[in-house]
Amino acid sequence: TLHNFLNKNYRMYRNQYDYDVSIWSPQGRLHQVEYAMEAVKQGSATIGVKSDEYAILVALKRASSELSSYQKKIYPIDDHISVSIAGLTADGRMLTKFMRTECMNQRYAHDQEMPLSRLMARVSSKMHKCTIFYGRRPYGVGMLVTGYDSLGPHIYHLCPSANYYDCRAMAIGARSQSAKTYLEKEMDNIGKCSNLEELMRHALLALRECLPSDVELTEKNVSIAYIGKDRPTQIVCDNDAVIPFLSLVLDDKMDQEGNMLPDHQVD
Repeated sequence: TLHNFLNKNYRMYRNQYDYDVSIWSPQGRLHQVEYAMEAVKQGSATIGVKSDEYAILVALKRASSELSSYQKKIYPIDDHISVSIAGLTADGRMLTKFMRTECMNQRYAHDQEMPLSRLMARVSSKMHKCTIFYGRRPYGVGMLVTGYDSLGPHIYHLCPSANYYDCRAMAIGARSQSAKTYLEKEMDNIGKCSNLEELMRHALLALRECLPSDVELTEKNVSIAYIGKDRPTQIVCDNDAVIPFLSLVLDDKMDQEGNMLPDHQVD
Protein backbone atom coordinates (compact mmCIF):
# COMPACT_ATOMS: atom_id res chain seq x y z
CA THR A 1 0.00 0.00 0.00
CA LEU A 2 0.97 3.65 -0.27
CA HIS A 3 1.26 3.89 3.51
CA ASN A 4 3.73 1.02 3.72
CA PHE A 5 5.68 2.41 0.79
CA LEU A 6 6.03 5.80 2.50
CA ASN A 7 7.09 4.21 5.80
CA LYS A 8 9.71 2.11 4.00
CA ASN A 9 11.13 5.15 2.24
CA TYR A 10 11.16 7.18 5.46
CA ARG A 11 13.17 4.48 7.23
CA MET A 12 15.55 4.37 4.28
CA TYR A 13 16.15 8.12 4.08
CA ARG A 14 15.65 9.26 7.65
CA ASN A 15 19.43 9.65 8.09
CA GLN A 16 19.59 12.11 5.21
CA TYR A 17 19.11 14.92 7.72
CA ASP A 18 22.33 14.42 9.66
CA TYR A 19 24.98 14.81 6.94
CA ASP A 20 25.27 18.55 7.62
CA VAL A 21 24.60 20.73 10.62
CA SER A 22 22.45 23.18 8.66
CA ILE A 23 19.84 20.55 7.71
CA TRP A 24 16.66 20.46 9.74
CA SER A 25 14.82 17.17 10.19
CA PRO A 26 11.03 17.07 9.74
CA GLN A 27 10.77 16.88 13.54
CA GLY A 28 12.61 20.21 13.89
CA ARG A 29 15.91 18.72 15.11
CA LEU A 30 19.54 19.33 14.22
CA HIS A 31 21.01 15.87 14.45
CA GLN A 32 24.67 16.88 14.38
CA VAL A 33 24.14 19.16 17.37
CA GLU A 34 22.54 16.26 19.21
CA TYR A 35 25.48 14.03 18.28
CA ALA A 36 27.86 16.63 19.71
CA MET A 37 25.89 16.66 22.95
CA GLU A 38 26.18 12.87 23.07
CA ALA A 39 29.98 13.27 22.83
CA VAL A 40 29.84 15.29 26.06
CA LYS A 41 28.08 12.39 27.79
CA GLN A 42 30.95 10.10 26.79
CA GLY A 43 33.57 12.27 28.48
CA SER A 44 34.67 11.77 32.06
CA ALA A 45 32.60 13.60 34.65
CA THR A 46 33.24 17.10 35.93
CA ILE A 47 31.31 19.03 38.58
CA GLY A 48 31.04 22.67 39.58
CA VAL A 49 29.59 24.02 42.85
CA LYS A 50 29.53 27.46 44.43
CA SER A 51 28.64 29.20 47.66
CA ASP A 52 28.50 32.90 48.52
CA GLU A 53 32.29 33.04 48.77
CA TYR A 54 33.81 30.29 46.61
CA ALA A 55 33.42 28.41 43.34
CA ILE A 56 34.91 24.95 42.88
CA LEU A 57 35.56 22.62 39.95
CA VAL A 58 36.34 18.95 40.43
CA ALA A 59 36.91 16.49 37.59
CA LEU A 60 37.75 12.86 36.96
CA LYS A 61 40.85 12.39 34.86
CA ARG A 62 40.93 9.51 32.40
CA ALA A 63 43.84 7.68 30.78
CA SER A 64 43.37 6.14 27.33
CA SER A 65 45.47 3.14 28.37
CA GLU A 66 47.69 1.92 31.19
CA LEU A 67 50.71 3.10 29.19
CA SER A 68 49.58 6.71 28.89
CA SER A 69 49.23 9.58 31.33
CA TYR A 70 45.94 11.08 32.44
CA GLN A 71 44.42 13.73 30.21
CA LYS A 72 44.15 17.26 31.51
CA LYS A 73 40.63 18.25 32.49
CA ILE A 74 40.89 21.74 34.05
CA TYR A 75 42.48 24.73 32.33
CA PRO A 76 43.31 28.18 33.74
CA ILE A 77 42.00 31.04 31.60
CA ASP A 78 42.83 34.13 33.66
CA ASP A 79 43.52 34.97 37.29
CA HIS A 80 39.78 34.90 37.97
CA ILE A 81 38.55 32.22 35.52
CA SER A 82 39.09 28.49 35.06
CA VAL A 83 37.41 25.91 32.82
CA SER A 84 36.71 22.20 33.04
CA ILE A 85 35.79 20.19 29.94
CA ALA A 86 33.94 16.98 29.08
CA GLY A 87 33.95 15.56 25.56
CA LEU A 88 36.53 15.97 22.80
CA THR A 89 39.70 17.24 24.42
CA ALA A 90 41.06 18.80 21.22
CA ASP A 91 37.91 20.91 20.81
CA GLY A 92 38.18 21.96 24.43
CA ARG A 93 41.79 23.09 24.00
CA MET A 94 40.84 25.21 20.99
CA LEU A 95 38.06 26.97 22.90
CA THR A 96 40.22 27.56 25.97
CA LYS A 97 42.88 29.13 23.74
CA PHE A 98 40.21 31.46 22.30
CA MET A 99 39.05 32.39 25.81
CA ARG A 100 42.61 33.16 26.93
CA THR A 101 43.11 35.39 23.90
CA GLU A 102 39.91 37.30 24.67
CA CYS A 103 41.01 37.84 28.28
CA MET A 104 44.45 39.07 27.19
CA ASN A 105 42.91 41.48 24.68
CA GLN A 106 40.62 42.84 27.38
CA ARG A 107 43.57 43.51 29.69
CA TYR A 108 45.62 45.09 26.89
CA ALA A 109 42.84 47.35 25.60
CA HIS A 110 41.05 48.27 28.84
CA ASP A 111 43.54 47.36 31.60
CA GLN A 112 40.94 45.35 33.47
CA GLU A 113 39.73 41.79 33.89
CA MET A 114 37.28 40.32 31.42
CA PRO A 115 33.75 40.19 32.90
CA LEU A 116 32.72 36.56 32.97
CA SER A 117 29.31 37.19 31.38
CA ARG A 118 30.95 38.97 28.43
CA LEU A 119 33.42 36.14 27.92
CA MET A 120 30.59 33.61 27.90
CA ALA A 121 28.71 35.63 25.28
CA ARG A 122 31.78 35.73 23.01
CA VAL A 123 32.68 32.06 23.22
CA SER A 124 29.00 31.16 22.79
CA SER A 125 28.90 33.26 19.64
CA LYS A 126 31.97 31.43 18.31
CA MET A 127 30.34 28.06 18.97
CA HIS A 128 27.05 29.19 17.45
CA LYS A 129 28.69 29.89 14.09
CA CYS A 130 29.42 26.19 13.76
CA THR A 131 25.72 25.38 14.02
CA ILE A 132 24.38 27.77 11.35
CA PHE A 133 26.92 27.67 8.49
CA TYR A 134 27.26 24.91 5.92
CA GLY A 135 30.34 22.68 5.99
CA ARG A 136 31.18 22.96 9.68
CA ARG A 137 30.54 20.71 12.65
CA PRO A 138 29.62 21.68 16.22
CA TYR A 139 32.26 21.61 18.93
CA GLY A 140 31.92 18.25 20.64
CA VAL A 141 32.71 19.51 24.12
CA GLY A 142 30.79 20.74 27.13
CA MET A 143 32.39 23.21 29.52
CA LEU A 144 31.95 24.31 33.11
CA VAL A 145 33.37 27.81 33.59
CA THR A 146 34.00 29.21 37.07
CA GLY A 147 35.01 32.71 37.94
CA TYR A 148 34.80 35.49 40.48
CA ASP A 149 33.92 39.11 39.76
CA SER A 150 32.18 42.06 41.42
CA LEU A 151 28.95 40.05 41.61
CA GLY A 152 30.58 37.14 43.40
CA PRO A 153 31.39 33.58 42.29
CA HIS A 154 29.85 32.13 39.12
CA ILE A 155 29.46 28.75 37.46
CA TYR A 156 28.45 28.69 33.80
CA HIS A 157 27.49 25.61 31.84
CA LEU A 158 28.30 25.89 28.12
CA CYS A 159 26.75 23.35 25.72
CA PRO A 160 27.74 22.32 22.15
CA SER A 161 24.47 23.94 21.04
CA ALA A 162 26.05 27.29 22.08
CA ASN A 163 23.56 27.75 24.92
CA TYR A 164 25.02 28.76 28.27
CA TYR A 165 23.48 28.90 31.73
CA ASP A 166 24.45 30.51 35.02
CA CYS A 167 24.12 27.66 37.53
CA ARG A 168 24.18 27.18 41.28
CA ALA A 169 25.78 23.76 40.67
CA MET A 170 26.19 21.51 37.64
CA ALA A 171 27.57 18.13 36.61
CA ILE A 172 28.36 16.97 33.06
CA GLY A 173 29.97 13.90 31.53
CA ALA A 174 29.56 10.17 32.01
CA ARG A 175 27.31 9.09 34.91
CA SER A 176 26.70 12.74 35.78
CA GLN A 177 23.02 12.12 36.56
CA SER A 178 23.97 10.52 39.88
CA ALA A 179 25.96 13.62 40.78
CA LYS A 180 23.04 15.87 39.79
CA THR A 181 20.78 13.90 42.10
CA TYR A 182 23.18 14.46 44.99
CA LEU A 183 23.53 18.16 44.20
CA GLU A 184 19.77 18.66 44.04
CA LYS A 185 19.37 16.90 47.38
CA GLU A 186 22.09 18.94 49.09
CA MET A 187 21.57 22.26 47.32
CA ASP A 188 20.41 24.14 50.41
CA ASN A 189 23.40 22.93 52.44
CA ILE A 190 25.82 23.72 49.60
CA GLY A 191 24.61 27.30 49.36
CA LYS A 192 25.15 27.78 53.10
CA CYS A 193 28.75 26.50 53.14
CA SER A 194 30.82 29.01 55.08
CA ASN A 195 34.31 27.74 54.24
CA LEU A 196 36.22 26.17 51.39
CA GLU A 197 36.65 22.75 53.02
CA GLU A 198 32.92 22.25 53.57
CA LEU A 199 32.12 23.19 49.97
CA MET A 200 34.95 21.00 48.68
CA ARG A 201 33.58 18.03 50.59
CA HIS A 202 30.19 18.34 48.84
CA ALA A 203 31.88 18.63 45.45
CA LEU A 204 33.97 15.49 45.99
CA LEU A 205 31.02 13.52 47.37
CA ALA A 206 29.06 14.41 44.22
CA LEU A 207 32.03 13.38 42.06
CA ARG A 208 32.23 10.07 43.89
CA GLU A 209 28.67 9.33 42.76
CA CYS A 210 29.93 9.27 39.15
CA LEU A 211 32.38 6.42 39.77
CA PRO A 212 31.78 2.72 39.09
CA SER A 213 31.37 0.64 42.23
CA ASP A 214 34.89 -0.81 41.98
CA VAL A 215 36.70 2.54 41.58
CA GLU A 216 37.61 5.07 44.27
CA LEU A 217 38.72 8.68 44.20
CA THR A 218 42.51 8.86 44.29
CA GLU A 219 45.17 11.49 43.89
CA LYS A 220 45.80 10.15 40.38
CA ASN A 221 42.31 10.45 38.90
CA VAL A 222 41.05 13.70 40.48
CA SER A 223 41.72 17.28 39.44
CA ILE A 224 40.55 20.28 41.49
CA ALA A 225 40.28 24.03 40.97
CA TYR A 226 38.86 26.66 43.31
CA ILE A 227 38.50 30.41 43.34
CA GLY A 228 37.17 32.95 45.84
CA LYS A 229 37.18 36.54 46.94
CA ASP A 230 40.69 38.06 46.68
CA ARG A 231 41.98 34.61 45.73
CA PRO A 232 43.23 33.90 42.20
CA THR A 233 42.45 30.61 40.52
CA GLN A 234 44.20 27.73 42.24
CA ILE A 235 44.41 24.50 40.25
CA VAL A 236 45.48 21.40 42.12
CA CYS A 237 46.56 18.68 39.71
CA ASP A 238 49.65 17.37 41.48
CA ASN A 239 49.18 14.01 43.16
CA ASP A 240 50.38 15.04 46.60
CA ALA A 241 48.49 18.34 46.56
CA VAL A 242 45.12 16.59 46.05
CA ILE A 243 45.50 14.28 49.05
CA PRO A 244 44.45 16.83 51.74
CA PHE A 245 41.19 17.45 49.90
CA LEU A 246 40.49 13.75 49.37
CA SER A 247 40.82 13.22 53.11
CA LEU A 248 37.59 15.22 53.47
CA VAL A 249 35.58 12.35 51.97
CA LEU A 250 37.59 9.28 52.97
CA ASP A 251 35.89 7.16 55.62
CA ASP A 252 32.99 9.57 55.61
CA LYS A 253 31.07 9.14 58.87
CA MET A 254 28.07 11.42 58.86
CA ASP A 255 24.58 11.12 60.22
CA GLN A 256 21.50 12.02 58.22
CA GLU A 257 21.68 15.65 59.34
CA GLY A 258 25.25 16.00 58.13
CA ASN A 259 26.90 15.99 61.58
CA MET A 260 30.11 14.11 62.23
CA LEU A 261 29.62 11.05 64.43
CA PRO A 262 32.16 9.73 66.94
CA ASP A 263 33.59 6.32 66.14
CA HIS A 264 31.55 4.43 68.75
CA GLN A 265 28.29 5.69 67.15
CA VAL A 266 29.06 4.44 63.67
CA ASP A 267 27.29 1.22 62.68
